[in-house]
Parts: sequence; C-alpha cells; structure tokens
Amino acid sequence: MRDFSGKTVLVTGGSRGIGRACVLAFARNGADVAINYHKNEEEAQKVLGEARALGVKSQVFRADTSKSNEVNSMIKDVVEYFGKINILVNNAGVLSRTPFLQLSESEWDWVLDINLKGYFLVGQAVAKQMVEQKSGGVIVNISSNNQERAAGNLVHYNVSKAGIAMLMKTMAFELAPYGIRVNNVAPGLTETDINRKDIANKEWREARMARIPLKVIATPDDITGAVLFLASDDAKLSTGQTVWVDAGATIS
Repeated sequence: MRDFSGKTVLVTGGSRGIGRACVLAFARNGADVAINYHKNEEEAQKVLGEARALGVKSQVFRADTSKSNEVNSMIKDVVEYFGKINILVNNAGVLSRTPFLQLSESEWDWVLDINLKGYFLVGQAVAKQMVEQKSGGVIVNISSNNQERAAGNLVHYNVSKAGIAMLMKTMAFELAPYGIRVNNVAPGLTETDINRKDIANKEWREARMARIPLKVIATPDDITGAVLFLASDDAKLSTGQTVWVDAGATIS
C-alpha cells in the first residue's frame, strides 16, 4: 500500500484495461481520480462507481485526447472539479494489425494521433497546470516494450511507442527544473480488450509465448505496481526512465 491521500490523479483511457486498473489502484491507495474516456461512457460510469465505492472523490471526463481543444477543455474541467492535478497517467491508446505494405495513411494517422500526439497534448496541458500550481508533479506514460522491440504488422504502433520513449526523455529533461518527473512503464503482452481475440488464437498465442522468458501473459493489474511506484516519493530520484514490465521479453 502507498499513501496518495490528498493527491489528484488523471488517467486517460481510464474506462477499461490498464487505465481502469490504474484508476482503481490509485483509488485503493487514497487518491482522488479523474477518469478520462472517449467513447464508452457506460464503462466509464462503471469504473466511476467502483472508485467512489472506495471512498475517494472521482469523476469522469469525456475527451478525444488527439484533439487539442478537447484536451484543454478537459484539463480545465478537471481542475475546476478537483482544484489541481498532481499525477497524470497517459494511457489512452489504440492498436491495429496491418502489414507495412498494406498500411494506409488514414490508419497510420489514427494510431499516431492517439498514441503519440495524444500523449504530447495531454502531457503538455497537464504540465502547464503543474507549473502553475508550483508544487511539482508526476507524469507516467503507459508505453509498450514495442518502443524498443520490432514486431510484424505493427509499424504504426511500434513507431508511436518509440516516439513516446523520446517524448518522455525530452519532457523529463525540460520539466525537471519545475520539479515534474516523467517516466514510462513499458508492458509486454497484456490481455486487454484490444488484443483478447488475438490471445484466444492458439497459434498466435504460442508464437508470442515463445518470445517471453517467464511464459506469462500479464493482466492489467500486473502493470499497476510499477505505475504506483513511479508516481510515489519512493521514485523521487527517477525521471526520464522506462520501467519494463514484460516478463523478460526485452532480455534479447
């Protein structure tokens, strides 16, 4: 258990998967939680109910994180509701599997806009708020071990995650004078809505497991420990770093 009492956390893509797990992990540890979602209000409301049942202040905020006007409006609404933002978990993301030679411009733009541009837009807007608050802050980006490892049919996704790696380092460098730390958590294969059908395919699953030394497919809850650590004072000297949570997949 870590004590985040008095802290306000914004989690993008907080209605499902790793985002939902982060919302509830912070709530269990006393943080007030702002839950961003884009399309699935029903799932967002379910997470909201679970967070409030844990006794913390929580609210949902709809925004397409790839649109600057919606991001800026969301940040304004979060601050009006909670009074501040202390921690950001940049998590909203998408994935599609298309061979490089068949990848369209529109599909490339869709993935890069949400996975990379969205992290920039939300990260910048929250960092400005943190600077205004003059109390420092923490930004944790949910990346992927694909920020370093190539994988077939995922060039757009791989590039978006590689971009997050350098975005994180540059943000960490420029925001350090303001007491704002920025780090990445890079999960390996984690079962969520976006890949559950793939994992159910025996041939696909076995091929992926062959590349994972610990032979484990993560759940969203397996990722939250690293996020909570980086957001806590235990990581007060950690910035510009990536924590790999991938069952050893990046060993080779």
